[in-house]
Amino acid sequence: MNEQPTNDRYSGLKRLARIIGSIPILVITIGFLAILAMNSFYTLKENEVAVLRTLGRPESVTDAGIHFKIPFIQNVHKMSREILGMRIGYDDAEQSVPSESEMITVDANFVNVDFWVEYQVTDPLQAYINRGTAETILRNLAQSYIRDTVGVYGIDEVLTTGKSEIQSRIKTQLSERMLTEDVGLGIVNVTIQDSEPPTEEISKAFEAVEDAKQGMDTKINEAKKYESTEIPNANARADKIIQEAEAYRQERISEAEGQAARFNELYEEYVKYPLITKKRMYYEALEEVLPSLKVYIDDSGEGGTQTMLPLEPFAVQAEPETSESASNLSE
Repeated sequence: MNEQPTNDRYSGLKRLARIIGSIPILVITIGFLAILAMNSFYTLKENEVAVLRTLGRPESVTDAGIHFKIPFIQNVHKMSREILGMRIGYDDAEQSVPSESEMITVDANFVNVDFWVEYQVTDPLQAYINRGTAETILRNLAQSYIRDTVGVYGIDEVLTTGKSEIQSRIKTQLSERMLTEDVGLGIVNVTIQDSEPPTEEISKAFEAVEDAKQGMDTKINEAKKYESTEIPNANARADKIIQEAEAYRQERISEAEGQAARFNELYEEYVKYPLITKKRMYYEALEEVLPSLKVYIDDSGEGGTQTMLPLEPFAVQAEPETSESASNLSE
């Protein structure tokens, strides 16, 4: 009677021991399945790309969202495609790096120029393959093209007027070379952060030059303003003079035409009656020469000689004029 309960108790303990012994295996199995599930998916954000390696063979993935991969066989390397920046000529503490910033211009002047180069991943696969050297290649090429470009400009252009052209030229050359190198990085922009002469004296001299240029621009603007004011006035005066000249020309032409017409009429009368016309012209001429003198002309002399007999003494006629002349002189 007592042996049966003992056997049952022993069997229960054996079952409990088997259950307890299977718990670690169950936990391990669940953990393994969880790891498999976690490694079966990966997510890409809008500003991310990835390279998926299958047994060492890479391929690029550019679509954002959730993607499936084979656990332990496929590995994912994510990369940001945000715009990154690279300093050329100065460090993170904004301190100048002379080996990068000091350059010589075409007119044999030294200048310190700092650049900011913006780039981003354009080919995830090539960027992954060249991940250890891509940025070094970019830096070396940027420094080379920066020096070559600055070296063909004068110091005045580097410091003032030529900055935009220099930036554009470097960007174009560097972009084309990065495509040739095919390291997966593309150039977004190249900017001159700062440019200055290497000495304080030269810096002051260029400040004076810049002030002089601003003064020149001011004078040019003032001259243009004066020009825009005076040219219309001058044109108005010129138009007035032209109109007056044209009016005078028309007046002289009309007067000449009138005199010509009078002469033609007189000539026609002369042809008809030469002697009478000649006498009339003679008398009219005397009236113009001696307008206030009263004379009597006698043409009954021998040989047709005319005699001019004054009806009043010449002195009487001339006296008022003499008095008037004396009055004018006294004034």
